[in-house]
Amino acid sequence: MMQFDEQHKIALISILETVLMSRGNIKYNLLVCKLNSLYDCSIRDCYEKPEYLKTVLKDVYKEDYNSIMEEIKLHLEDLVNEKDIVDFLKIMES
Repeated sequence: MMQFDEQHKIALISILETVLMSRGNIKYNLLVCKLNSLYDCSIRDCYEKPEYLKTVLKDVYKEDYNSIMEEIKLHLEDLVNEKDIVDFLKIMES
């Protein structure tokens, strides 16, 4: 199971970075800086701490938050039903 969790983490983080970078480097870099300054973490750490990402993502992307979440779920495709991904998305959408 651990191997699948690691694969899911890599897929999720790659999708997060791709979706966010496609929305512009300025906001992406601001998100990275805020995660680091507020929580001493990176986007990769947010797999275990999605509440950190949620807070900063809502702050930086404001009205685009929901569309970003929809785009992430769209890219996750078959993984949206995996328990670790479901748990991550529940926190992000709460």
